[in-house]
Amino acid sequence: MRAELLFRYSLSIVCLLLLSLPLQGRHIIGGVMTYECLGSGSYEFTLRVYRDCNCTNCANFDTPAFIAAYNCNNCNFASQGNPFREVDAMPEVIQQVETPDYPCLEEPDICVQEAIYRFQLDLPVSDESYFVSYQRCCRNATVSNLVLPDDQGATYFVEITPEAQAVCNSSPVFDDFPPTVICANEPLEFDHSATDADGDQLVYSLCPSWDGGGNILTDPGYRLCDGAQPTPACPPPYDPISFNPPFSPTNPMGGVPPVTIDPNTGMITGTPTNQGQFVVGVCVEEYRDGELLSTTVRDFQFNVERCDPTVIAQVGQAEAVVDQQYTIVSCGDQNISFVNESIQERFIEVYEWNFMIDGQEQLFDDWEPTVAFPDTGTYMGQLILNPGTTCGDTALIEVIIYPEITADFEFAYDTCAAGPVTFTDLSTSGSGQLTAWSWEFADGNNAADQNPLHTYEEPGDFPVALTATDINGCEDTHIRDLAYFPVPNLIIIAPSAFVGCVPGQIFFDNLSTPINESYDITWDFGDGGSASEISPTYTYETPGIFTVSVDIISPVGCQVDTVFEDLIQILPSPVAGFSFSPLQPSNLEPEVDFFDESENAVRWNYDFGDGRTSTLPSPTHEYRDTGQYTVRQIVTHPSGCQDTLIRIVDVIPEVRYFLPNAFTPNQDGRNDEYRGSGVLQGASNFRLRVFNRWGEAIFETDDPMQGWNGRKNNSGPLVPQGTYMVLVTFTGPRGDQYEYRGTATVVR
Repeated sequence: MRAELLFRYSLSIVCLLLLSLPLQGRHIIGGVMTYECLGSGSYEFTLRVYRDCNCTNCANFDTPAFIAAYNCNNCNFASQGNPFREVDAMPEVIQQVETPDYPCLEEPDICVQEAIYRFQLDLPVSDESYFVSYQRCCRNATVSNLVLPDDQGATYFVEITPEAQAVCNSSPVFDDFPPTVICANEPLEFDHSATDADGDQLVYSLCPSWDGGGNILTDPGYRLCDGAQPTPACPPPYDPISFNPPFSPTNPMGGVPPVTIDPNTGMITGTPTNQGQFVVGVCVEEYRDGELLSTTVRDFQFNVERCDPTVIAQVGQAEAVVDQQYTIVSCGDQNISFVNESIQERFIEVYEWNFMIDGQEQLFDDWEPTVAFPDTGTYMGQLILNPGTTCGDTALIEVIIYPEITADFEFAYDTCAAGPVTFTDLSTSGSGQLTAWSWEFADGNNAADQNPLHTYEEPGDFPVALTATDINGCEDTHIRDLAYFPVPNLIIIAPSAFVGCVPGQIFFDNLSTPINESYDITWDFGDGGSASEISPTYTYETPGIFTVSVDIISPVGCQVDTVFEDLIQILPSPVAGFSFSPLQPSNLEPEVDFFDESENAVRWNYDFGDGRTSTLPSPTHEYRDTGQYTVRQIVTHPSGCQDTLIRIVDVIPEVRYFLPNAFTPNQDGRNDEYRGSGVLQGASNFRLRVFNRWGEAIFETDDPMQGWNGRKNNSGPLVPQGTYMVLVTFTGPRGDQYEYRGTATVVR
């Protein structure tokens, strides 16, 4: 029966089918499948799959991998037979691959993992090839040399030809893992050779990688042949991946010179210039006695990145750097301590400084040496890192030693009288010529004259700095402290007022300069009062004309004073005062009498707080509404000085309510209705209730104008003659709760 199936369909399939979750597969970056003949038609297969482990939102390796075996020539999916065996291909090993070690280069962070699947199949000798295949989407969308890379997947397979079956052949196995990262513009040299257990002849080439599996986002069925995870893999023939010109299977990366492989040794060489991710296929063909037995394809993603050199010779404290020549200038100091800022120090094994001194080369092997140069002049040298290796660098050094320059100066000024300070330059230079002066006076001002004059507006201790520059550009700075505490040449004060009323509060603004808090200042205000502030505020309590004097003593003992005769005049003031009656006016008693109690007043002005006023000494005022009113009395003294008194008058809203004790509901038009009366302006929440002797409510209303007519709820039968209880509640205008209780006697 099995022979009939093989003959009828020219096809047999072995599928390793285990359910796995449909996860995103854009992490697969390469793979290769090899086989070993164990004899008697038994073969062991090894599938290696490579994964980008830095990928986010990506799946892990398939567990298990779905692998199909076909026995056919010119296979097609329509002729596929039924599987006759299931084998689980679980990953035996998942390991992270080390990135290559590039001397003196800092490679980027690239992370690659490898999963190894091993499984065995018994394949009877056949006159047709066996194809053992694994397919998976998807390649990284960032691949540079493919057309729509995330729409292209991968197929890793081996073909065991009838010739290979006849001699129990094993496929060659690549020796080393390909480099995970390649440095752009750096020569590439990688041994991609393989080992063949049978000793067959091996020929290497750059060849197509194979497509397989659909786009995970658009495929019609995840497990279908053209889905993201074909279960099983499609039968051959397989389509090559589509390259983006000018790239091709034989020119997958470009470069100058282009990246190529030696057909005899498997050595990949070239200098890639394009940064990015590149899919590369490497084929090794196996020949025995001139006959092709097998072709093994390794599919891999090469990452070409810019790798920064990590050994760079750098010298600190340089005046200028041109084409890696460092110029160091010293003015007067012939002992130069060099600063080594070379990078990266962990790759620097040997460092050497050399200088030509007195016609001889002198060497220094300290990381940061101090070199004693014999005299002024120019000296040339070098800093060499890792000499004689490809991992090295050299910095040229020019040392220029000029004669010494010394900045110095003196100053002179009158320590008591405020005035300008004279500064005199005393700087010297071994070059014999000074060219520039820069003065900083420590008060925000500066100058560029050699011997300037400067006037300070404020006193203080000022660290004055002079920077002198000579013809060589050498400069030196000297700082001297200048204590500037003269007294003002003229005392100037500005009172806030020259005439005031008792109590007279005057602010004395001291405009004298230079002064500050370190000066002793004494004020005499002419009425026995004094102060020591720079600009005080003083209150005169009695009328009169007052002479003011000011005395100023500087921190160094200089003194100045001034007397201001009859400077301030303080006039007498009245005293405001009033009372009123009644103390508790209301809407029922809105008239208020005001009584003047002021002193020394000749004019009065009342503001009653409701928009009306009066100039009578003791006026009477009627308030038209309830509320609190601010009443202001302003009285005027014969001198014109005024005084003011404010008091609050509260006009309360008063409520009055009365209940009758009987009524005669006999419809004679007199006293037919029971109702209370009074003043309820502003009241709220009114409620009147009438109860019989058993506590039953027989009438209720919230309208103070509605009365009880002697019937139950004013619409039922007449109530019997007798006495009934009455309860009235309401809320006053200011929120007070009112309650009235009484009786209503029904008389007929």
